[in-house]
Amino acid sequence: MNTLQKLEILADAAKYDASCASSGANRKDSSSGKGIGSTGGVGICHSYTPDGRCVSLLKVLLTNVCLYDCHYCINRRSSNVRRARFTAEEVVNLTLDFYKRNYIEGLFLSSGIVRSADFTMEQVVEVARTLREVHHFRGYIHLKTIPEASDELIAQAGKYADRISINIELPRQQDLKNLAPEKNISRTRDAMQQISGKITEHKAEKSRKKPAFATGQSTQMIVGADQSKDVHFLKRAGDLYGNFKLRRVYYSAFSPIPDSSERLPLKAPPLVREHRLYQADWLMRFYGFKVDEITTKEQPNLDLDIDPKLSWALRNRSFFPIDLNRASLEMILRIPGLGVRNAKRIVSIRRHTGLRIADLIKLRVNLRKCLPFMITQDHQPANLEIDSEKIRALHAPPARQLELDFEAPVAVPKVEVIGGEF
Repeated sequence: MNTLQKLEILADAAKYDASCASSGANRKDSSSGKGIGSTGGVGICHSYTPDGRCVSLLKVLLTNVCLYDCHYCINRRSSNVRRARFTAEEVVNLTLDFYKRNYIEGLFLSSGIVRSADFTMEQVVEVARTLREVHHFRGYIHLKTIPEASDELIAQAGKYADRISINIELPRQQDLKNLAPEKNISRTRDAMQQISGKITEHKAEKSRKKPAFATGQSTQMIVGADQSKDVHFLKRAGDLYGNFKLRRVYYSAFSPIPDSSERLPLKAPPLVREHRLYQADWLMRFYGFKVDEITTKEQPNLDLDIDPKLSWALRNRSFFPIDLNRASLEMILRIPGLGVRNAKRIVSIRRHTGLRIADLIKLRVNLRKCLPFMITQDHQPANLEIDSEKIRALHAPPARQLELDFEAPVAVPKVEVIGGEF
């Protein structure tokens, strides 16, 4: 099997991992005349797919051979797929060749587990070490680490990578036990704790005498492969952000795979569910919302028709309307349709003048969504404007005609029972 054939197999096998964005990494360059490439500058562009996934990296697996039998993974041990395996040298050469042709800005490298977690991690680290130390590569490197690997190998991965990540996959241990019996949330959290400590230690080292360490870590969870509710995903994300300072938690909608396990659903979840989780995640990270505010015991799943911020506002009408000229920044951030940047601008502008609708138009505020929830010098929402059902109907997607099934009905066999037939 030649290199191109391996690349077709292993690049396709890596497409299910969403946690590959390069934002937030320290920028490196070769302006000193030493080394190859940089993570920014002329010739390097960041390209993203419509769902936000970064495609400017060489995203590939070292191998899709795997000892684990995770039911949701197309590369699982029991899967009937074509297998391939790169050597560390082949991945190094591909990365350099693609970079010199200006196709990529760096490397995202993951791998199936072959032989053992430590053996696999050694190969992954060897790729990064060779790029950095032998070829003086200054581009971006993101390594997918294995929680079962030794602490020393994970530390080495952080030394050479800009970002490292460990996929937690599912939010609850009971679901991992059912769908991925070789994986354990406790082990993953322990590995994340070690990485978080190393990152903090590096940031605190002012003299920079110690070797550099990755600037952040991220993870991914699969949505719709199990019975987990949205509240379970958000609580796990809150745990990871709060305890390990993760850069991002990525949510990837489950995709049905060939020869799938009977434990998996037959259909993918609606893609809008993944979108709503990202919106809720954003509210937790930048707007000060708590998980218990975004979801409730009665509604553990997010509303698919309207965004979670508007949904919260409609459940908590007593908070509104909010006076933009008097309310705190924290309260202004609760107004649906109002982003962080404009909320800060409003607080700054009102020091000099009273805010009016014309000022909000200049800021390009989404008035259609905001007006029922706020007060300005020349606007006071009437009771009719803040009716929850009317607001929901205004922002929910329009009703669609259901598809009709014109196929012949399936004959139902008659079953004899006492007293007749049914």
